[in-house]
Amino acid sequence: MSSERSKVTVIGLGSMGSALADVFLKGGHETTVWNRSADKARPLVDRGANAAASVEEAVAASSVVVVCVLDYGVVRSLLDPVAGSLSGRTLVNLSSGSPEQARETEAWAREHGAEYLDGGIMATPPGVGDPRSMMLFSGSPEVFEAHRSTLSVLGEPLYLGADPGRASLYDTALLGLMWSTFTGWLHGTAVVGADGSSAVDFTEVAIRWLTTVSGFMTTYAAQVDEGRYPGDDATVDVQIATIDHLVHAARARGVDNALPELLKATMERAAAKGHGSDGYASVIEVLRRPADAR
Repeated sequence: MSSERSKVTVIGLGSMGSALADVFLKGGHETTVWNRSADKARPLVDRGANAAASVEEAVAASSVVVVCVLDYGVVRSLLDPVAGSLSGRTLVNLSSGSPEQARETEAWAREHGAEYLDGGIMATPPGVGDPRSMMLFSGSPEVFEAHRSTLSVLGEPLYLGADPGRASLYDTALLGLMWSTFTGWLHGTAVVGADGSSAVDFTEVAIRWLTTVSGFMTTYAAQVDEGRYPGDDATVDVQIATIDHLVHAARARGVDNALPELLKATMERAAAKGHGSDGYASVIEVLRRPADAR
């Protein structure tokens, strides 16, 4: 079976790169690995990987070359000297960076005869290989389809379109959502914790609430696309009044109020632009055009 599967090279064996290589091995792919610190390859070699002595050897070993390093600058510093070896291969870049860097790297890869996919790993290393984990990809649809089966061992491969920068854009936007959610949850945990509630007890309720919030998001998404924000559930003005309760509760308990005060200020900017009687989704108008909101 493994002889029918793509040979894969993984360049970069940090925690994430090592997890990627391990999952490719478990999926039956002949896997070659390379890392600046060769000792990081030993556990993978013990499990059946081939250790390349150089980046050039690593690239030459496989039809699919997966790179997972610190950023796009490191990608180019490693691959520029061996760019000629990329011809006829598919470069899958799972390193973090900006959409602009992804587009530049795609153009560079094509100049050297390589196909290119950019990707975002929406999981921590232990989540790689879990079919519930999202793996974002963008670039040529033909190239994605050609390698869908290979990439699917990493998690659920979600194709976002031909623009090679789209996966990176979604990756960064989704991380922003994650950090905002985490910080809101931690703030709430601090507020209720001041009165003796445990984080575990609060989180059980919070997760149920997030399920309801996801329904609001689905409704608001259509409003954002239409540019119409009916205030039939709760207006921005009502939300401004309501968030004052959170500010008061946090202040009374000695909890930092930077987050709710930031949220309130953003709502107030939306109200000042005439969205006070609109639904909460109208706040996107000041996020899209912050200079106009001053």
